[in-house]
Amino acid sequence: MTKNVQWWQQEVGYQIYPASFKDSNQDGIGDINGIREKLSYLKELGIGFIWINPIYSSPFVDNGYDISDYQEILAKFGTMAEFDLLLAEAHQMGIRVIMDLVINHTSDQHKWFIESKKSVDNPFRDYYLWADSTSELAPNEWQSIFGGSAWTHDEETGQSYLHVFAKEQPDLNWENPKVREELFTMIRWWLEKGIDGFRLDAISHIKKADYAVPATANPFSPFQNVTGIGEYLTELKTIFNEYDIMTVGEASGVSATEGPQWVGESGYFDMIFEFDHISLWNHEEQGALDVVKLKQALSQWQNSLAGKGWNALYMENHDVPRSVSAFGNDQNYWLESAKALGMMYFFLQGTPFIYQGQEIGMTNMAFESIEQVDALDSRKLYQRLLQEGRTPEESLAIIRSTTRDNSRTPMQWTDEKFAGFSSHDPWLVVNPNKEVINVEAQEKEPNSLLSFYKQMIQLRKQHTALITGEFKEYLPEHKQLFIYERIESSEQFLIMVNLTMEKTTFDLTTEKLAEDWSLVLTNYLDEPQFGLVGEFAPYEARMYQRKVL
Repeated sequence: MTKNVQWWQQEVGYQIYPASFKDSNQDGIGDINGIREKLSYLKELGIGFIWINPIYSSPFVDNGYDISDYQEILAKFGTMAEFDLLLAEAHQMGIRVIMDLVINHTSDQHKWFIESKKSVDNPFRDYYLWADSTSELAPNEWQSIFGGSAWTHDEETGQSYLHVFAKEQPDLNWENPKVREELFTMIRWWLEKGIDGFRLDAISHIKKADYAVPATANPFSPFQNVTGIGEYLTELKTIFNEYDIMTVGEASGVSATEGPQWVGESGYFDMIFEFDHISLWNHEEQGALDVVKLKQALSQWQNSLAGKGWNALYMENHDVPRSVSAFGNDQNYWLESAKALGMMYFFLQGTPFIYQGQEIGMTNMAFESIEQVDALDSRKLYQRLLQEGRTPEESLAIIRSTTRDNSRTPMQWTDEKFAGFSSHDPWLVVNPNKEVINVEAQEKEPNSLLSFYKQMIQLRKQHTALITGEFKEYLPEHKQLFIYERIESSEQFLIMVNLTMEKTTFDLTTEKLAEDWSLVLTNYLDEPQFGLVGEFAPYEARMYQRKVL
């Protein structure tokens, strides 16, 4: 990768989950005009682009990732005219707009699938993946990512269709050139409208293995990063290359060693979302975070893509619990750990993404009953836990720590009844801690997490070393501290973060490290001088700068 810096490398992204961001028409559901209302907030934060979760027409079985019409807006979110206005106003403010692109599957209510299901010789039959079966015997033993068989039988035609996710999300047949042509036409339509890029959902699943291929230790291996997928992704890239846009692929199953094939000038996308580090939150119920494993996951990607590609940096999204609850401590060290986690990932090489509410430290929700939970997968898990003999209390405790709804509770703008999100009872319960965790309060507090994020964004904008500088890690086996340097010829930055609630010490005397560092940013009130030996308080984070003459 050259030093020719692209716009998407310099900017910070902000992910918006529309249903929970801001309700403009007071029906309890966030919408496009709500996003428009908050563009000035995003501008002040320092955001360069927003990624909007799906707002297309959809039965909303899977929160909009089941699309019934790619070129229509779901009515509860607004109209296409309102989206066009959002796009224009965002551009006027210097904020680019990235859309979610879901092209592994459609909704079963999409006109293509409705036709496809009519008969085996329908012209649209081959738009999806059908195979002979009976009601008792599926074409093979492949399992859906959402649980159960990846096949659903259709009595009328005597075949089953493949769905990697929910049965209402039939997978498209990428082997069919007509399907690819339809999708590429739609993609061009959006790009001609003037959007600034795509986040490509589940893109590593579009190629399937032969139906006779069994799953490996990874149950999703027959449809995850399957050999030959590059042919389709190369076709996609030829379209993307015609526009000044950013592309980021959701690429489960892609390893750090495979990363250079996927991103960079010779890769398929500008960057990808990897899952190695974020998957560690699953183990939180078993004990404390394994800091060494977290560092290994992050550093492996940093080193694998060094000089070859670009990282997408994130700690939260719409599918995982809140980072301060999963990786930090949302009780005794809420502010300290939220700042520490922010500093830890924000200055790695790559483009940082902030998920709505992360910048104010929104936490997991203490759901009081399963009725408060909306996520279908969480409700299914709850029922399964009860069937396995767990008590309702035990089952709900597991749901609280794992449900995706933790990240989907309404954005906490104020301490009002519905957190300033709406004046109407919202579609999902508001976290009661909105009384102390909200935007309005943090905008008035110079030591707030929101202020800290603004400082980090400005630092990144002001120093190219934090964008293109080399990454170098120190003390990789330290069980509490993550220490790394960003190096350019004119300046260097040293980031040191304690990722635990215990004090710790460090000794860098055996490392080839300079000593003339100046403190730039910290999450504690004191201003510690740099030394090769020292101590860190719980969740303490420090950033030092050194000018090179």
